[in-house]
Amino acid sequence: MNPWQTLRVILAIMGFLAIMNAYTMRISLSIAITEMVNKTAGGATEDEGGVCPIDESANPEDFTGGEFDWDEELQGIILSSFYWGYVITHIPGGMLAEKFGGKWTLSLGILSTAIFTLITPWAVELGGSTALIVIRVLMGLGEGTTFPALSALMATWIPAKERSKLGSLVFGGGQVGTILGNLLSGVLLHNIDGWSSVFYFFGGLGILWFVIFTLICYSDPESHPFISEKEKAYLKQELGTLERDRTLPPTPWRYILTSVPMMALVCAQIGHDWGFFIMVTDLPKYMSDVLRFSIKDNGLYSSLPYLVMWIVSLSTGVLSDWLITSGRMTITFGRKLFTTIASVGPACFIVGASYAGCEKAVVVMLFTFAMGLMGTFYPGMKVNPLDLSPNYAGTLMAITNGIGAITGIIAPYVVGVMTPNHTLEEWRIVFWISFAVFNVTNLVYILWASGEVQPWNTPHLMNKSVEAGDSNGEDSDPAVAKKSVQSQDAIKQ
Repeated sequence: MNPWQTLRVILAIMGFLAIMNAYTMRISLSIAITEMVNKTAGGATEDEGGVCPIDESANPEDFTGGEFDWDEELQGIILSSFYWGYVITHIPGGMLAEKFGGKWTLSLGILSTAIFTLITPWAVELGGSTALIVIRVLMGLGEGTTFPALSALMATWIPAKERSKLGSLVFGGGQVGTILGNLLSGVLLHNIDGWSSVFYFFGGLGILWFVIFTLICYSDPESHPFISEKEKAYLKQELGTLERDRTLPPTPWRYILTSVPMMALVCAQIGHDWGFFIMVTDLPKYMSDVLRFSIKDNGLYSSLPYLVMWIVSLSTGVLSDWLITSGRMTITFGRKLFTTIASVGPACFIVGASYAGCEKAVVVMLFTFAMGLMGTFYPGMKVNPLDLSPNYAGTLMAITNGIGAITGIIAPYVVGVMTPNHTLEEWRIVFWISFAVFNVTNLVYILWASGEVQPWNTPHLMNKSVEAGDSNGEDSDPAVAKKSVQSQDAIKQ
């Protein structure tokens, strides 16, 4: 059987497109806001040395902006407001996906985000910044189910030996969505008068994805009407049967919330999200306000780092699977290694970019190296919830992604407060803070993370595991781990 004809690969591709659409709708405002806001009032000038000179060939209108007089602090609030709603629906989304399956939890969340994206221009014209904040909160509520639902889907469809590879493919949709969101937003704003086209375009793509996904994807192999018997038997052998019905044991909250590897994972997620959200939400503003790139160039150069990040995430996902399945390294060591690369590398290159001044080519190169190395988060800590608990992967992803997303509220606001004049010196402090967050959270992950299935993944074995002293999940017997993964059928006896 051609591997590209298997339904689990089709699901992974549609999951990739789900995250891609989610990110294009999420970050399109980051480019659009540079054209919505009046740039002529306040801020540093070239004579003061706070910003870079405008290229002689540039269009002066690219640096005047639009009709809204929103200061940097208000822009920070607007850019962070998406995450106010985003953090709320993570845990409910994960629980719903585990109980009823990830198909509708995922698809309806993306659909609602697409609808709110489409009506964004109307809302802004009607109610200004207040209406925009409300719309962004509602978008976040819809999109908050995305990662938990996808984790639940992957737990029922993707075997452990394919987890890094297909997981990196799925989660790589974030980089591709950021690439397309930045690049196409720049093209649309450059060629079409006004900023509304950005929201109409990406909202329409989200609705198109919803239609296709609901027609061809299902929550688990057992419910898929077109799956081959060969693939169904293979998945049942590798994963067991994870049925979503009333017999699913209650979520072991006490054990999850006191698990040391789980807390280490949360710390790694905070470090990743702090750096990632600053770059996603504020890199276009840095390119526009400090480096003084034109609209079109801003979209191009803001997207380049995420192209490299996507390539790195896919290639290291394949590398990670090969190293683990060949026995060259354990799952735990692999998760820690790739997470460390994704933390230390970006921390150093982001700070380096702040000292490159107005050397635009050097700055873009350093940002590209930084985001490229961040791609190794995906075969590292990003797929770690599936390692710790296949049965409760949706809930684990909801907790880690939800807590990490709080940085999406804090980081853009901090940037807005700390860069009132959007100067190089102000931004350098922002990048040094990111350096510290990256390294401290990574140290916690190195010390206490695990890639082994936790005892509370199967509640009927949990008490025995706890009594045996395995609650921290440190590289236990692989045979026991495999039994834990595949023992869901025993729960139903």
